[in-house]
Amino acid sequence: MKARYSVACAFWAFPAALCLAVAVPARAQQDYPSRPIRLITPAAPGGTTDLLARLFGARLTDVFKQPVVVDNRASASGVIAGELTANAPPDGHTLLLAYHQHTVNAALNPKLPYHPVDSFTPITQLTSAGLLLVVNPSAPVRNLEEFVVWTRNFKGPLNYGSAGIGSGGHLAGELYKMMSGVKAGHIPYKGSGPALMDLIAGRYHFNFAGMQGAQAQVRGGKLRALAVTTPKRLAALLDLPAVSEALPGFEVVGWYGVIGPAGLPKAIVTRLHDELVKALNQPDVRERIVADGSEPVGSAPEDFRRFMLADLAKWARLVKESGAKLD
Repeated sequence: MKARYSVACAFWAFPAALCLAVAVPARAQQDYPSRPIRLITPAAPGGTTDLLARLFGARLTDVFKQPVVVDNRASASGVIAGELTANAPPDGHTLLLAYHQHTVNAALNPKLPYHPVDSFTPITQLTSAGLLLVVNPSAPVRNLEEFVVWTRNFKGPLNYGSAGIGSGGHLAGELYKMMSGVKAGHIPYKGSGPALMDLIAGRYHFNFAGMQGAQAQVRGGKLRALAVTTPKRLAALLDLPAVSEALPGFEVVGWYGVIGPAGLPKAIVTRLHDELVKALNQPDVRERIVADGSEPVGSAPEDFRRFMLADLAKWARLVKESGAKLD
């Protein structure tokens, strides 16, 4: 085969460099990965982002025969995780399990050390998901209508928590305040896990939390779910109303996906995309995602890039209208 390959190149008078260029992408895809993959996660252990990172990291470990190591970087609302990924060598051995806060950060902070889209290589959007409005079981409310009345008439300081400044839960809380007329303070945490633990401990009053992490606590009886932030009720949670049933027009739907540094070779992007979508299409993975109130996506890299640009514009409008601030 080597002799025929060389003759073909000579016969067509291809420059040696061009012959090499034809061979490199295939070899890059075949040799990848050559060492453990670092999957950076802009959240603390226990939240939705961390759960997805570990779920898909385990599937990639099985396929690639190289460990996929989840690296939790919850500080600075995910900016540190984004900067680490943007500055990593574009060889596919450093990836980011990004979510909607990745684009929200740019809407809140025009001085980010990277561009949320152009500084990265989108690989695939894994899921889309609304949030779950949860309270401590000791709260004197059992449904959405009672919650709205309770928060509007609350005596004393009322607070809500979130996975961090710029998270979907942060903006959902600001949107709720804006549309309901409620006054509430925001308590940002370094990830969904710590935020939910403090809600369970009764240290604040409510949270618009990621579906998967919150559902686990609801099933365990440690939190009470009141509503979802999707436009309509979810098939998997039909007993829970959408917040829009009490506040028409309320909607906060986020996303989760995998991206890498800008300049990732196309062959590696294709390999990662294909393996992630294969994992996403496995029945047990899809069932778990749907059961937690999310929807599988598995978009192509270019479609994911266009989606992220549109998402950036959407969050910028919401930040402007809600008046959300970094401090």
